[in-house]
Amino acid sequence: MDKILLRKSTNPFDVKIALASSKSESNRALIINALANFKAGVESQNLQNLSTARDTQTMIRLLKSSEQTADVIDAGTTMRFLTAFFSATNQNKIMTGTPRMCERPIGILVDALRTIGAEIDYLKNEGYPPLHIKGFSEQKSNEVTIRGDVSSQYISALLMIAPTLPNGLTICLTGDLGSIPYIKMTLEQMKAFGVNYEADWVEKVIKINPNNYQSTTYKVESDWSGASYWYSIVALAQSDATQVELLGLKENSLQGDSDIVNIMSHLGVKSTFTEDGVLLTKIIPQKTLNWDFTNCPDLAQTVAVTCVAKNIEAVFTGIESLKIKETDRVVALQNELQKFGGNLVEVVKNTEYVVRSQPIQEIPSLTIKTYDDHRMAMAFAPLAMLMDVTIEEPNVVVKSYPSFWEDLKKIVNIEL
Repeated sequence: MDKILLRKSTNPFDVKIALASSKSESNRALIINALANFKAGVESQNLQNLSTARDTQTMIRLLKSSEQTADVIDAGTTMRFLTAFFSATNQNKIMTGTPRMCERPIGILVDALRTIGAEIDYLKNEGYPPLHIKGFSEQKSNEVTIRGDVSSQYISALLMIAPTLPNGLTICLTGDLGSIPYIKMTLEQMKAFGVNYEADWVEKVIKINPNNYQSTTYKVESDWSGASYWYSIVALAQSDATQVELLGLKENSLQGDSDIVNIMSHLGVKSTFTEDGVLLTKIIPQKTLNWDFTNCPDLAQTVAVTCVAKNIEAVFTGIESLKIKETDRVVALQNELQKFGGNLVEVVKNTEYVVRSQPIQEIPSLTIKTYDDHRMAMAFAPLAMLMDVTIEEPNVVVKSYPSFWEDLKKIVNIEL
């Protein structure tokens, strides 16, 4: 599909949505489970509710593949986790991906793996894929130092292989710590597979002793990132009678994006946890928002769209990592928000942004460019509560939430 048209929906609705599973949890569970079962062969039958997202299916495919070249397509998590996995399991692999994937940095992780003892060469540009992993002959160090303000996926990749190393691993983090919930998610999933850890968040040191993962049954939670779009839909819905129950979510979640509960309480959505998930209902929104997205950067696009649509001025910090995602999400947001009276203004370089808007005039229709980014498509889809919206290249949602458009059909008329 080149584009789809979402027809404006003004009627109240009361629906239950069986959300997609978390690809963040799924991808970690797959790596840990593969390490637990590596000598016996990679299997995942004991993993329940795995994500159907393309990133996760790519991970499954490459874990099972015996081919030397591992093409991750555009899956950043898969690239980083498998780079560490193939190194720790002494495999000879070439890691590559789409042209955009090969523009996303990986040097910090490669440097750390080389320090430990992995032999890795760059095949094109220093610090970027494609890579040639040549194996891991012996552990040269049981301690690495890595910046805490870059992608938490580097840290998670190192953590997951740590117990399989002969001498374990101590990771010393420098600078500010970003996306801590994702690091804690990794540690708690490792614990579920029988590996303990020592973490000093003040001194910024995590220690993992050598240990064997234990194969276990693990059920993946639904995806809080996917939930965020439904929060935005409820926030923008015109009828106060509207409500949505999102199934499979936990109140005490490992996922950092569960912060959407607190964020949206400021933007007009109340969360009530039920036996099956969480019920979303409308409340009166506040007039301003000030939020640090350091621990939940994937929510920024959805929240920005909601703020502009509701004419709520907001201050965003902690969104620096958006520039090196599937696209430069800061630029993409700036381009598309302007189409309905909004803007994302950088007021302190790489640090602080202001979301500004004006009351939306009568806009009959809007066309949104997605920039090969699944989150751009889904973040702007809730505008169908206010106007007709055309989404270009809608198939990008397969990366994280393949059933999104089918779920949205429960409340919106969609024309191909």
